[in-house]
Amino acid sequence: MHGLGNDFLIIRSDDAPPLHSETIRRLADRKTGIGFDQLLWLEPGRSEGADVFYRIFNSDGREAEQCGNGARCIARLLAGTSAREVLLEHTGGISHARVEAGENVTVEMGVPEFSPPKIPFTADTQQESYELEANGESVIVSVVSMGNPHAVIHVDDVVAAPVERLGPLLENHDRFPNHANIGFMQVVAENRVRLRVFERGVGETRACGTGACAAVVVGRTAGQLTDRVVVELPGGEVTICWEGPGTPVWLTGEAVTVFEGTVRI
Repeated sequence: MHGLGNDFLIIRSDDAPPLHSETIRRLADRKTGIGFDQLLWLEPGRSEGADVFYRIFNSDGREAEQCGNGARCIARLLAGTSAREVLLEHTGGISHARVEAGENVTVEMGVPEFSPPKIPFTADTQQESYELEANGESVIVSVVSMGNPHAVIHVDDVVAAPVERLGPLLENHDRFPNHANIGFMQVVAENRVRLRVFERGVGETRACGTGACAAVVVGRTAGQLTDRVVVELPGGEVTICWEGPGTPVWLTGEAVTVFEGTVRI
Protein backbone atom coordinates (compact mmCIF):
# COMPACT_ATOMS: atom_id res chain seq x y z
CA MET A 1 0.00 0.00 0.00
CA HIS A 2 1.04 3.62 -0.21
CA GLY A 3 0.10 7.05 1.04
CA LEU A 4 1.20 9.72 -1.48
CA GLY A 5 3.98 7.42 -2.68
CA ASN A 6 5.27 6.63 0.82
CA ASP A 7 5.01 2.86 0.36
CA PHE A 8 4.63 -0.07 2.73
CA LEU A 9 4.79 -3.81 2.86
CA ILE A 10 2.03 -4.90 5.25
CA ILE A 11 2.08 -8.33 6.85
CA ARG A 12 -0.65 -9.69 9.10
CA SER A 13 0.36 -12.27 11.69
CA ASP A 14 -1.46 -13.81 14.63
CA ASP A 15 1.49 -15.43 16.36
CA ALA A 16 4.70 -15.37 14.29
CA PRO A 17 7.54 -13.11 15.53
CA PRO A 18 8.46 -10.06 13.38
CA LEU A 19 10.97 -10.59 10.61
CA HIS A 20 14.70 -10.36 11.26
CA SER A 21 16.29 -7.03 10.28
CA GLU A 22 18.36 -8.70 7.56
CA THR A 23 15.20 -10.16 6.00
CA ILE A 24 13.51 -6.75 6.12
CA ARG A 25 16.46 -5.12 4.35
CA ARG A 26 16.39 -7.83 1.67
CA LEU A 27 12.67 -7.45 1.05
CA ALA A 28 12.98 -3.63 1.01
CA ASP A 29 15.50 -3.65 -1.84
CA ARG A 30 13.74 -2.15 -4.86
CA LYS A 31 15.80 -4.11 -7.39
CA THR A 32 16.15 -7.56 -5.81
CA GLY A 33 13.22 -7.56 -3.36
CA ILE A 34 9.70 -6.13 -3.20
CA GLY A 35 10.74 -2.58 -2.35
CA PHE A 36 9.21 -0.33 0.32
CA ASP A 37 9.96 2.53 2.71
CA GLN A 38 8.57 0.75 5.78
CA LEU A 39 7.28 -2.66 6.78
CA LEU A 40 4.10 -2.64 8.87
CA TRP A 41 3.68 -5.72 11.05
CA LEU A 42 0.09 -6.30 12.20
CA GLU A 43 -0.88 -8.34 15.25
CA PRO A 44 -4.18 -8.79 17.12
CA GLY A 45 -5.05 -5.81 19.32
CA ARG A 46 -3.68 -6.04 22.85
CA SER A 47 -6.20 -3.70 24.50
CA GLU A 48 -9.96 -4.04 24.66
CA GLY A 49 -11.59 -2.50 21.61
CA ALA A 50 -8.39 -2.19 19.56
CA ASP A 51 -8.78 -3.45 15.99
CA VAL A 52 -5.07 -4.16 15.59
CA PHE A 53 -1.64 -3.71 17.15
CA TYR A 54 1.02 -2.56 14.69
CA ARG A 55 4.79 -2.24 14.63
CA ILE A 56 6.85 -0.27 12.12
CA PHE A 57 10.21 -1.24 10.64
CA ASN A 58 12.19 1.07 8.36
CA SER A 59 13.79 -0.30 5.22
CA ASP A 60 17.13 -0.52 7.04
CA GLY A 61 15.57 -3.03 9.45
CA ARG A 62 15.39 -0.73 12.48
CA GLU A 63 12.10 -0.35 14.33
CA ALA A 64 10.36 3.04 14.36
CA GLU A 65 7.84 4.42 16.84
CA GLN A 66 5.14 5.91 14.61
CA CYS A 67 4.16 6.42 10.98
CA GLY A 68 1.26 8.62 9.88
CA ASN A 69 0.96 7.40 6.31
CA GLY A 70 1.31 3.82 7.50
CA ALA A 71 -1.43 4.25 10.10
CA ARG A 72 -3.80 5.51 7.41
CA CYS A 73 -3.00 2.53 5.19
CA ILE A 74 -3.62 0.09 8.06
CA ALA A 75 -6.99 1.70 8.79
CA ARG A 76 -7.98 1.48 5.12
CA LEU A 77 -6.88 -2.16 4.96
CA LEU A 78 -8.98 -3.07 8.00
CA ALA A 79 -12.06 -1.12 6.93
CA GLY A 80 -11.98 -2.12 3.28
CA THR A 81 -14.56 -0.12 1.37
CA SER A 82 -16.54 0.69 4.51
CA ALA A 83 -16.55 4.21 5.94
CA ARG A 84 -16.04 3.67 9.67
CA GLU A 85 -13.82 4.34 12.67
CA VAL A 86 -10.85 2.09 13.44
CA LEU A 87 -8.85 1.87 16.68
CA LEU A 88 -5.14 1.44 15.97
CA GLU A 89 -2.91 0.29 18.82
CA HIS A 90 0.86 0.87 18.80
CA THR A 91 3.70 1.18 21.30
CA GLY A 92 2.64 4.77 22.10
CA GLY A 93 -0.99 3.94 22.85
CA ILE A 94 -4.15 3.91 20.73
CA SER A 95 -4.96 6.20 17.79
CA HIS A 96 -8.43 6.82 16.39
CA ALA A 97 -8.80 6.69 12.61
CA ARG A 98 -11.75 7.68 10.44
CA VAL A 99 -11.97 5.87 7.11
CA GLU A 100 -13.86 8.09 4.70
CA ALA A 101 -15.55 7.57 1.34
CA GLY A 102 -13.03 7.44 -1.49
CA GLU A 103 -9.36 6.98 -0.63
CA ASN A 104 -8.96 9.47 2.26
CA VAL A 105 -8.35 8.42 5.84
CA THR A 106 -8.02 10.71 8.86
CA VAL A 107 -5.90 9.55 11.79
CA GLU A 108 -5.19 10.99 15.23
CA MET A 109 -1.43 11.46 15.60
CA GLY A 110 -1.30 12.37 19.29
CA VAL A 111 -0.20 15.46 21.20
CA PRO A 112 3.16 16.94 20.08
CA GLU A 113 5.98 16.75 22.59
CA PHE A 114 8.57 19.54 22.80
CA SER A 115 10.50 18.42 25.90
CA PRO A 116 14.06 17.54 24.74
CA PRO A 117 14.37 14.35 26.86
CA LYS A 118 11.09 13.02 25.47
CA ILE A 119 11.95 13.62 21.80
CA PRO A 120 14.78 12.60 22.55
CA PHE A 121 17.14 15.53 21.90
CA THR A 122 20.16 16.66 23.88
CA ALA A 123 19.66 20.19 25.22
CA ASP A 124 19.99 21.95 28.57
CA THR A 125 16.72 23.86 28.19
CA GLN A 126 13.64 23.69 25.98
CA GLN A 127 13.68 26.32 23.21
CA GLU A 128 11.70 27.14 20.09
CA SER A 129 14.76 26.48 17.93
CA TYR A 130 18.32 25.24 18.28
CA GLU A 131 21.57 25.75 16.42
CA LEU A 132 23.30 22.60 15.22
CA GLU A 133 26.62 22.18 13.45
CA ALA A 134 26.67 19.85 10.47
CA ASN A 135 30.06 19.32 8.85
CA GLY A 136 31.13 22.86 9.77
CA GLU A 137 27.82 24.45 8.73
CA SER A 138 25.45 26.11 11.23
CA VAL A 139 21.83 24.98 10.88
CA ILE A 140 18.81 26.30 12.81
CA VAL A 141 16.27 23.57 13.60
CA SER A 142 13.08 23.22 15.60
CA VAL A 143 12.57 19.82 17.21
CA VAL A 144 9.39 18.00 18.18
CA SER A 145 8.20 14.46 18.73
CA MET A 146 5.11 13.13 16.96
CA GLY A 147 5.69 9.78 18.65
CA ASN A 148 9.00 9.78 16.75
CA PRO A 149 11.73 12.45 16.64
CA HIS A 150 11.64 15.27 14.09
CA ALA A 151 13.76 18.28 13.24
CA VAL A 152 12.22 20.97 11.00
CA ILE A 153 14.22 23.53 9.03
CA HIS A 154 12.66 26.63 7.46
CA VAL A 155 13.78 27.18 3.86
CA ASP A 156 12.96 29.80 1.23
CA ASP A 157 12.68 27.27 -1.62
CA VAL A 158 11.99 23.63 -0.85
CA VAL A 159 13.04 22.55 -4.35
CA ALA A 160 16.52 23.96 -3.84
CA ALA A 161 16.77 22.79 -0.20
CA PRO A 162 19.95 20.78 0.62
CA VAL A 163 18.00 17.64 1.53
CA GLU A 164 20.54 15.14 0.21
CA ARG A 165 23.47 16.95 1.84
CA LEU A 166 22.09 17.94 5.23
CA GLY A 167 19.52 15.16 5.64
CA PRO A 168 21.91 12.31 6.52
CA LEU A 169 24.17 14.58 8.59
CA LEU A 170 21.31 15.78 10.78
CA GLU A 171 19.56 12.40 10.94
CA ASN A 172 22.68 10.98 12.57
CA HIS A 173 23.61 14.08 14.59
CA ASP A 174 24.90 13.19 18.06
CA ARG A 175 22.24 15.40 19.68
CA PHE A 176 19.58 12.95 18.46
CA PRO A 177 20.27 9.77 20.48
CA ASN A 178 17.70 7.78 18.46
CA HIS A 179 18.40 9.64 15.19
CA ALA A 180 15.70 11.86 13.67
CA ASN A 181 13.52 12.60 10.66
CA ILE A 182 14.61 15.84 8.99
CA GLY A 183 11.99 18.11 7.38
CA PHE A 184 12.66 21.06 5.08
CA MET A 185 9.63 23.39 5.11
CA GLN A 186 8.73 26.35 2.90
CA VAL A 187 5.78 28.41 4.18
CA VAL A 188 3.71 29.43 1.16
CA ALA A 189 0.73 30.94 2.99
CA GLU A 190 -0.77 30.76 6.48
CA ASN A 191 -2.70 27.66 5.40
CA ARG A 192 -0.24 26.01 3.01
CA VAL A 193 3.36 24.77 3.15
CA ARG A 194 5.69 22.78 0.93
CA LEU A 195 7.76 20.05 2.52
CA ARG A 196 10.48 17.51 1.81
CA VAL A 197 11.49 14.95 4.42
CA PHE A 198 14.64 12.90 4.84
CA GLU A 199 13.29 9.96 6.83
CA ARG A 200 15.30 8.22 9.49
CA GLY A 201 16.56 4.86 8.26
CA VAL A 202 15.06 5.35 4.78
CA GLY A 203 16.29 8.53 3.08
CA GLU A 204 14.11 11.06 1.30
CA THR A 205 10.59 9.74 0.69
CA ARG A 206 7.76 11.05 -1.45
CA ALA A 207 5.73 11.75 1.67
CA CYS A 208 5.99 11.55 5.46
CA GLY A 209 2.83 11.79 7.57
CA THR A 210 4.46 12.46 10.93
CA GLY A 211 6.86 14.83 9.15
CA ALA A 212 3.92 16.82 7.78
CA CYS A 213 2.43 16.98 11.29
CA ALA A 214 5.75 18.09 12.78
CA ALA A 215 6.19 20.83 10.18
CA VAL A 216 2.73 22.29 10.80
CA VAL A 217 3.20 22.12 14.58
CA VAL A 218 6.49 24.01 14.27
CA GLY A 219 5.01 26.61 11.91
CA ARG A 220 1.91 27.11 14.04
CA THR A 221 3.96 27.40 17.23
CA ALA A 222 5.98 30.13 15.51
CA GLY A 223 2.76 32.00 14.65
CA GLN A 224 3.08 31.41 10.91
CA LEU A 225 0.19 28.99 10.29
CA THR A 226 -3.52 28.54 10.99
CA ASP A 227 -5.13 25.51 12.64
CA ARG A 228 -5.82 23.82 9.29
CA VAL A 229 -2.95 23.55 6.80
CA VAL A 230 -2.46 21.81 3.47
CA VAL A 231 1.03 20.29 3.16
CA GLU A 232 2.41 19.82 -0.34
CA LEU A 233 4.80 16.86 -0.53
CA PRO A 234 6.54 15.39 -3.59
CA GLY A 235 3.91 12.64 -3.68
CA GLY A 236 0.84 14.82 -3.18
CA GLU A 237 -1.05 16.70 -0.49
CA VAL A 238 -2.21 15.98 3.05
CA THR A 239 -4.24 18.16 5.41
CA ILE A 240 -3.13 18.75 9.00
CA CYS A 241 -5.46 20.07 11.71
CA TRP A 242 -4.05 21.19 15.07
CA GLU A 243 -5.84 23.46 17.52
CA GLY A 244 -2.70 24.13 19.55
CA PRO A 245 -0.66 23.00 22.57
CA GLY A 246 -2.11 20.15 24.58
CA THR A 247 -4.37 18.92 21.76
CA PRO A 248 -3.79 16.07 19.28
CA VAL A 249 -2.82 16.53 15.64
CA TRP A 250 -5.10 15.08 12.96
CA LEU A 251 -3.73 13.94 9.59
CA THR A 252 -5.89 13.41 6.47
CA GLY A 253 -4.72 11.91 3.18
CA GLU A 254 -5.03 9.04 0.76
CA ALA A 255 -4.35 5.37 1.47
CA VAL A 256 -4.13 3.13 -1.59
CA THR A 257 -3.73 -0.62 -2.05
CA VAL A 258 -1.21 -1.51 -4.76
CA PHE A 259 -1.23 -5.31 -4.73
CA GLU A 260 -1.51 -8.41 -2.58
CA GLY A 261 0.81 -11.39 -2.95
CA THR A 262 2.97 -14.10 -1.43
CA VAL A 263 6.71 -13.97 -0.85
CA ARG A 264 9.13 -16.68 0.24
CA ILE A 265 11.20 -15.49 3.22
